[in-house]
Amino acid sequence: MLTSTTDTTRDDDSFHIAFCVDNHYFRSMGAMIASIVANNPVRRFTFHVFAFSVTADQARRMKTMEQNDKVRVVTHVIERAQFQEFSAMIAKSYYSLSTFSRLIIPTMLKDVTDRVLYLDADMLCVGNVDELAATDISDTIALVAPDVGWATKDGRDGRYSVLNLKNKQYFNAGVLYINIPKWEENKISEQAIQTLLRDSEKLAFNDQDALNIVLDGKARYVAIKWNYIYSMIVDLKRGKLAMDSVGDAVFIHFAGLIKPWNDWSGHQARELFMKYHRLSAWSDVPLDQAPLNYKEMRIHSRSLFSRGKPLQGACWYLAHIAAVIRKKLKK
Repeated sequence: MLTSTTDTTRDDDSFHIAFCVDNHYFRSMGAMIASIVANNPVRRFTFHVFAFSVTADQARRMKTMEQNDKVRVVTHVIERAQFQEFSAMIAKSYYSLSTFSRLIIPTMLKDVTDRVLYLDADMLCVGNVDELAATDISDTIALVAPDVGWATKDGRDGRYSVLNLKNKQYFNAGVLYINIPKWEENKISEQAIQTLLRDSEKLAFNDQDALNIVLDGKARYVAIKWNYIYSMIVDLKRGKLAMDSVGDAVFIHFAGLIKPWNDWSGHQARELFMKYHRLSAWSDVPLDQAPLNYKEMRIHSRSLFSRGKPLQGACWYLAHIAAVIRKKLKK
C-alpha cells in the first residue's frame, strides 16, 4: 500500500531508492521509476518519495505503481518538524528548505534500511542495477560518481580547486549510494549544513559542493556509468538533434537546463524519455510543447538558427527578449 513517513517497516530484501521532488518533477520521476523497473524486472524495489506536498492526483498515480507486486512506494511529506535536529542551523540560513531536503534522507530512513540509493529525478535507467546492489559498501560512507567537464578539469577553475579539496576529485550528487549507519555516525548531514552556512558565498552548487567538502577522501568513487551526465544543451547549441552513444551507462543523467521532456527541443533524447514515460503512471501528462521561460527560449532560438531556420529562430529570440523585459518589470 502507499504509505507515509509514519511507516517504518524494515525491509532488507528490497532495494531502496529515494527521490526528492516537487510538482514539476513527479512526471519525470515516474518515467525514471518505470525505466528502473523495466530494466530490472525480477528485483524488488522500495521507492521513497520525499516532497513538501503531494496532491491527491499525485498520490493516486503513485498508488497505481504498486499494482506491480515487486514495487512498493513510500511517500514522505516533508514538514518543518522533520528538520528539527538541524533547525538551529537552518534558521540562520537564507536557503529554502528544499536545499536541505536530500540531507534528511538518511535520518528519515535509518530505521527502515541500512542502504539507500538517492537519485535525481531528471534521469533514466537503461541497464541493470545488480552490480551496484551487490557492491559491498560496509567500509565506506557513500558511493559517488565523478562529475564531468569543467567541474573536474585541472587548474584553478576546476571545482575541486575552488573548494580546495585534498583529493582533487569532485562528484555529482545526483547519485549517492549511502551507507546510512556510517553516514549518521559521521554526522555527514550536520557537517554539510554547517558548511553551507559557513561558506555559502563560494558554494555555487549549494549542498552538492557542501557534500564534496565533507566527503572529501571519505567517499568511494565508482564508474561514470552510474551517473552518466548527458548535456542536451551542448547538442542544441550546435544544432545537433541526434543523441550520442552513452556506452555502458546504466543511469543517464540529463543535467542542465534542457530536459528530454522538452518536446519543443526536437532532440532524440525525447524518444528515449517517451519509451519509459508511456510505461509510467504519468503517461497521460503531455511533454512540454513550448519553451516555458526566457532561458529556454534563448536556447531554442539558438538551436533553430544552427539548424538553418533563421525566421523561426528570430521569432523565438524576440520572445526571449520580451520575456526578459517582463521579468525585469516585475522586480
